[in-house]
Amino acid sequence: MKWLSFIFFMAFFSCLSSCSSNDQIHIDVYPSFQSSWVSSRQIEVYLPSGYCTDNEYDVIYMHDGQNVFNPHTSYSGIAWDVGNTIESLLQKNSIKPALVVAIWNTPKRLLEYMPSQPYEKIKEQEVDPEWQGEILSDHYLKFLVHELKPFIDGTYSTKTQPENTFIMGSSMGGLISLYALMEYPHVFGGAACLSTHWPAFNGVFIEHFAGNLPAPGTHKLYFDFGTEKLDAAYEPFQLKVDSILQSKGYTSGEDWITLKFQGEDHSERAWAKRMHKPLLFLLGRGD
Repeated sequence: MKWLSFIFFMAFFSCLSSCSSNDQIHIDVYPSFQSSWVSSRQIEVYLPSGYCTDNEYDVIYMHDGQNVFNPHTSYSGIAWDVGNTIESLLQKNSIKPALVVAIWNTPKRLLEYMPSQPYEKIKEQEVDPEWQGEILSDHYLKFLVHELKPFIDGTYSTKTQPENTFIMGSSMGGLISLYALMEYPHVFGGAACLSTHWPAFNGVFIEHFAGNLPAPGTHKLYFDFGTEKLDAAYEPFQLKVDSILQSKGYTSGEDWITLKFQGEDHSERAWAKRMHKPLLFLLGRGD
């Protein structure tokens, strides 16, 4: 396994001006990234081995950032191991090199990740105490689109077009990833939604999903689910979503894919095990 180097630095050191000559994974860490829209939080930026400012790179934005790279900060003690998975795929020339921006969650995670539409339907729901409070997903997306992405594009050598900009998450992170693509289709060209927590607020988001999809052939949508524990409840919802995609003209295996993982549960271990699947779908060379 490659060594992960976590680098803390001030803004004036943040732009690498030369090409990396080694094969170590490099992760820049911004411990308290400020925002006018949401609470400050840690941001980590993975640079692929050989990163060079002479080239431009795709970017994947990932939620629950403390789980993405580092098992010592992960909720469960198991990380998604995204950096090493990308490096393995790069060695096989299976994907395009990409930066990964890991956005840490906060105690307001549920309110930041729950889509705020359809608003009237959500207001009608009786919710558990953990859901009490203002839904903040629209503010969270403004933070991503209007503050974080401009910083990343201004600091690193990135391709800024939607076809090179992706968003990914698991569980509630899957919901907010899909919502981000629907609200900002001119920013995000693809979303990967692992073990999407469709049952949130009794599945009301699916109604909004059906009426607000981008046109088929313009974006990439990846979904998956397991069959154990919390994931065992997801298949009926996912089948409904798949039916909507088919009715809207999406083509399975081309601009959309749904995968079922028999025997897998709702955990970082399960998502790390299959992380290569969404990466191949979003970043695959196709040649």
